[in-house]
Amino acid sequence: MSRSEFVLPEPVQRLRVRSADGSWLNAETFGPSGAPIVVLVHGWTCNTAFWAPVVHRLAAEHQVIAYDQRGHGRSDIPVGRAGYSTRALAEDLQAVVTRLVPEGRRAVLAGHSMGGMTVMAAGGRRAVAARTAAVLLCSTGASDLTDHLRVLPPFVRPPALRRALHRHVLQSALPMGPVSALSKALLKQGTMGPGATAAQVAACAEIVHACPAGVRSGAARMLGDLDVRPGLTMLEAPTAIMVGSRDKLTPPPHAHAMYAALRRPDGLQELPGVGHMAPIERPDEVAAELRRLVRTHLTSERTEVA
Repeated sequence: MSRSEFVLPEPVQRLRVRSADGSWLNAETFGPSGAPIVVLVHGWTCNTAFWAPVVHRLAAEHQVIAYDQRGHGRSDIPVGRAGYSTRALAEDLQAVVTRLVPEGRRAVLAGHSMGGMTVMAAGGRRAVAARTAAVLLCSTGASDLTDHLRVLPPFVRPPALRRALHRHVLQSALPMGPVSALSKALLKQGTMGPGATAAQVAACAEIVHACPAGVRSGAARMLGDLDVRPGLTMLEAPTAIMVGSRDKLTPPPHAHAMYAALRRPDGLQELPGVGHMAPIERPDEVAAELRRLVRTHLTSERTEVA
């Protein structure tokens, strides 16, 4: 993969979308208007640039919408802890979808990590369901995240100690500082598969280090108590799931539990050797699955380029 693959193309449109609590969200669109719509929702400590390799693979034949989750990228930073909640994330998604997916059209929604949790949190929201043709939940979980984390080495065995240490590490508000060889090595060890390339690791590090420490900590506290299983069971659209076999943040047991709870399961893929950052580690497979969902569930949509 060339370095340019990790840089988003110039968007066709960049706009501000206002959420229910008044927060302004940065949203960007790529590809031809009138083409099948794919909405990409990034994860914790990331931003729209995280999706660059996938956008490059889809934008020629799809209208791709990506937005910065609250506090991330160019979107507003929440004021106080109350601004970090799964309800707020669901309201943000609803604001973006209702603004950018025209009435009468539908989209494929793809959420990675916290983005998948956002999609699940929005389960049961009629305004979102009416504009959703299919869903891809990638490298994510619905509850009990700290119970299943595999970031700490296996010799730290007492479950209560592992949970406490994981919470402490993830909720730290200390600045990460500049990207360095050490920080890249730690990021790869905790979030990526052993086969991740130096360019992939560097791209992830630049994105993660750009997230403000307070946002990283505030969102982590929310994720520590996460339970979006009710929304998961209310997803009405066909839903596919992808997970890396070496994902330490949301390991495969999450994927299998979510798949068993779906109303309309539409495939579960476990990517061998892949860590948590599947859209960067394996963009070909992620883009191919999104194309399949578009082809299968958006065939009746208007696809001519306006």
